[in-house]
Amino acid sequence: MGGHRNSSRGMAFVAASVIVLGVAVFNQAAQAQTFTVLHTFNEHDGWQPDSGLSMDQSGDLYGTTGYGGNHCSEGCGTVFKPEHKNSSWVFYPLYAFSGPDGNNPQARVIFGPDGNLYGTTTNGGSAGKGEVFRLQPPAHFCESFSCPWTLTVLYSFQGAGDGANPTYGDLVFDHAGNIYGTTPSGGSSNCRDGCGTVYELSPANGGWTEKILYNFSGGSDGANPYAGVIFDNAGNLYGTTASGGLSVEGEYCGVVYKLTPSGNGWTESVLYSFTGGSDGCVLEGGLIFDTAGNLYGVTYGFGIVYELTPSNGSWTFNVLYDLNAYLGSIEQLTMDAAGNLYGTLESADEVFKLTPSNGGWTQTGFSGSAGNNPVSNVILDADGNLYATASEGGAYNAGVVFEITP
Repeated sequence: MGGHRNSSRGMAFVAASVIVLGVAVFNQAAQAQTFTVLHTFNEHDGWQPDSGLSMDQSGDLYGTTGYGGNHCSEGCGTVFKPEHKNSSWVFYPLYAFSGPDGNNPQARVIFGPDGNLYGTTTNGGSAGKGEVFRLQPPAHFCESFSCPWTLTVLYSFQGAGDGANPTYGDLVFDHAGNIYGTTPSGGSSNCRDGCGTVYELSPANGGWTEKILYNFSGGSDGANPYAGVIFDNAGNLYGTTASGGLSVEGEYCGVVYKLTPSGNGWTESVLYSFTGGSDGCVLEGGLIFDTAGNLYGVTYGFGIVYELTPSNGSWTFNVLYDLNAYLGSIEQLTMDAAGNLYGTLESADEVFKLTPSNGGWTQTGFSGSAGNNPVSNVILDADGNLYATASEGGAYNAGVVFEITP
C-alpha cells in the first residue's frame, strides 16, 4: 500500500530565478476557512509529495517528494523548502536525489539536534534498499536561487538482517543524539520480503553504526512497521505494524506495540491487536501522545480513530471515531492545545478535524479544489493555520503544498 501512484504528469518546466508562489484560494463559508495553494509541483521541482511537512522557528516549511527532480527516469525525488516572506511564500529546491545517493523519499524530513535535516529514502543507496541521510545548508551564503544543500548518507540498508526500504515513518532522536526508525521490510525471513525492523543509528568514529532493536516475526508480535516510533518519558518506544497480530478469519490487521529497554536488548509487548472489525485494519500511520500519556492513532483500512489508555500496567483500547471511509490515513494524527485531532482522509480528499463534544467527538472536514489524494500528516503554526501536502492535483497533477487558514 501507499506505493507509486499512477498519474498523468505535466511536462512543463517553470524557469524562474525566484518563484513567488501563486495562490489558488477556495473559501468554504460554512466553516469560515480559506484553502490556499502555496506551491504547485511541476515534476522538475518534485512530484508526488506523500510525506508531510516540518516547520522551523521562523515558520518556514520543509518537505520531500517521492519522485520528480532532474535525475532518474521519473525523478528520484526531492527535498524542498517553502519560505514565508512577508505575505508571500517563496519555493526553494534544496536537493534532488540521483539514485546512488538515495531514491524515493516517502517520509518527511525532521530537524536534528544540530539543526540539520534528517530523513530516509525508500530505495537507492549502495544496495538499492534505502538509506538514512543528513542534509546541511551551504556553508557560505549563496546568492543563487537554486543553491543545493549537502547530503551525507549516514547508513545504506543492505536488505537482509539490517532491514530494508524505510517508508512513511519519521525518524526520532534521543537525548544522546542517537537516531531511531523502522523498516517495513528486511529482518526476519518469516515474511516474503522480511517482516520489518526497529533500528538505532549511533554516531561512532566519525560515522554511524546501526543496531537492530527488534526483528518482527510476522506472528502475534506484528509485521511490516511502516510508521516510525515515538518515545515516552521513561525511554520506551511505541509504534504500529501494518500486518501481523492475531488471525481473525485469516486476516492479520496489525498491532500497536511497545519496546522496553531490557538489559542489553529490548523487549516487545503488544498493547493491542486489531481484528479488522469495528476497530479497523492495517496500521500505516504512527502514534501520538497527549499530555496525560494516552496514545492516539488512525487505521488506514476503514479510517478508525482510536485511543489507548494506560491503566495499572495494561492498556485499554477505545474507538474514538469512525471516519466512515474505505481508506483512512497513512500518517499520524496531530493534536492541538485544545485537544482537537487533525488528519488527512485519502478516500475523501479532505483534511478532517475531530473536536471533543459532550463525551464524544464531532467531525468537520475541509477540502480545496486544487489538490487531491492527501496522504500526509497535518502540522499547525502558532496561529492555528494548518499545512499539508496533496500527492496529486495542481496544474501538472504532480501535487501541491497547501495551507488552511481558520
